[in-house]
Amino acid sequence: MRRRPARRPRRSRHRAAWEGRPSALGQLGKGIALCLIVLVVLFPLYTVVLTSLSTQADIIRSGGMVVIPGDLTIAAYQQILDGGIVTRAAIVSVGITAVGTIISTVVSILAAYGLSRPGSVGHRPILFVFLITMFFGAGMIPTYLLVSNLGLINSYWALILPGAVSAFNVLILRNFFMGIDPAITDAARIDGAGDWRILARIVVPMSTAAIAVVALFYGVGYFNAFFNAMLYINDNAKWPLQLVLRSYVLQGVTLPGSGTGQVDVATGAVTGLPVKMAIMVLAVIPVLAIYPFVQRHFTKGVIFGAIKG
Repeated sequence: MRRRPARRPRRSRHRAAWEGRPSALGQLGKGIALCLIVLVVLFPLYTVVLTSLSTQADIIRSGGMVVIPGDLTIAAYQQILDGGIVTRAAIVSVGITAVGTIISTVVSILAAYGLSRPGSVGHRPILFVFLITMFFGAGMIPTYLLVSNLGLINSYWALILPGAVSAFNVLILRNFFMGIDPAITDAARIDGAGDWRILARIVVPMSTAAIAVVALFYGVGYFNAFFNAMLYINDNAKWPLQLVLRSYVLQGVTLPGSGTGQVDVATGAVTGLPVKMAIMVLAVIPVLAIYPFVQRHFTKGVIFGAIKG
């Protein structure tokens, strides 16, 4: 006797809200909500950039931050980029960010690869020490005494070495490395490859997404850091851009050589507010320029590195 094919269970007529096709009104509402969110995010950036490009007469006319553009000028950027303290601070920040990101990323890759190998020496105790540092710190005074005893006061290395390794970033890389199929590394070992070659030729090329995300974390952290510079750097010629931004924009300190003096309104030149906004724009540009190149790896690197292992 011939069997009849099993019938597929009928779907319920009452679907969940997320399974149904959205209505035209719902789509319109989502579009309006997204546009409002984008405007809320972009409007402050728009006013900051526009104010940095405005003359003193337009700022007085608008009563502060400029919303409607008038006569535009780049005088504020010319003042802060004329070789004064802001120019030096920008160069210092870029240098510290580049060197610090390279050192931190390389050290994190090496530490994560060692901790991802189950048979490595001291694997569990070292991993336990890394986990402890995520919840407990030595404190500001012991850290300052350590940096002082190492002779790093007023040195650029004081802005890099104390925070060169983040336990969180090491764990992200470790989990990503552990997600690589062991058969691949075992095959490489059979062919005579050592750990250094496996790391350079197999693990790193297969982990570009996680490494790019970790490098972005380090880069943004180094570029935005100001507290270590406030503690360890006494010479204002060695200040990074974020400390200059904090001292001038937030505290209203007039920095020597920054070109921020008041000028005659009749000349149309800029004064303090456009210069403050110009410094803020310069502080944001590097991150905005780098992020689009890393964005495609961001979600994959963070999620995959967090759940694997």
